[in-house]
Amino acid sequence: MSVPLLYESHSHTPLCGHAVGEPEEYAAMAESRGLKGIIFTCHCPLPGGFAAEVRMAPEEFEDYVAMVARARETFMGRVDVRLGLESDYYPGVEPWLKELHARVPLHHVLGSVHYQMRDYRALFYRGDLATYQQTYYEHLALSAESGLFDTLAHPDLIKNEAPGQWDFEKVRPHVLRALDRIAATGVAMELNTSGVFKALPEMNPSPAQLVLMRERGIPVVLGADAHTPLRVGDGYADALRTLQAAGYTEVSYFLERKRHDVPITDALASLR
Repeated sequence: MSVPLLYESHSHTPLCGHAVGEPEEYAAMAESRGLKGIIFTCHCPLPGGFAAEVRMAPEEFEDYVAMVARARETFMGRVDVRLGLESDYYPGVEPWLKELHARVPLHHVLGSVHYQMRDYRALFYRGDLATYQQTYYEHLALSAESGLFDTLAHPDLIKNEAPGQWDFEKVRPHVLRALDRIAATGVAMELNTSGVFKALPEMNPSPAQLVLMRERGIPVVLGADAHTPLRVGDGYADALRTLQAAGYTEVSYFLERKRHDVPITDALASLR
């Protein structure tokens, strides 16, 4: 019997308002899929009610910590349940996030640029798609340089803004500049399997961007972005093969905010 090696490194709870299922149900799915553990990374509270409709409220943060601790206790010895966070990045939010991340020990902090959120769009969208795409990659680079995050989540999500007009070759110079800056920080980037369900149905990022990331030595963490228990670990085998096709030989996860690397061949063999 294969030994579990991988973690689900991107999963949510009902506190965000658009996920269903208790943490224990997510942990049970992680066990059934041959994962070593699961790290909950629900959408963080933000100041001033920013995008409040898709995240826990500030006063719910302690509830979040408690529900993950409850699942950890329930699955002790079966699945390694850990506490993390998915924190939105936009310029100016850094002091809030620095204080939030210091409140409790976190194992994995995802940095996300959610271009589609109403409040983000109000600040940064000026009616020009090309400029908005450039802003997205600029903010990805700034998020890595902030030192607040371990991994950058779904790092080409902007392609879903207008999928019929997405042209990777046109945006490539901006991607390259951002990836050079990200590589210099040592921050990892995610391969998010939920992209296959989005407007442009492919994982985030695309194979083309993955190759550029590999050329720069940027580590990759897998995440299913699970908003239901059934999505935990979903698509991991395909994701690992996609990484191999891009030239990667290892995949990563974070515990205690330290990166651990696993050979992809071993990771594939460990899945159920």
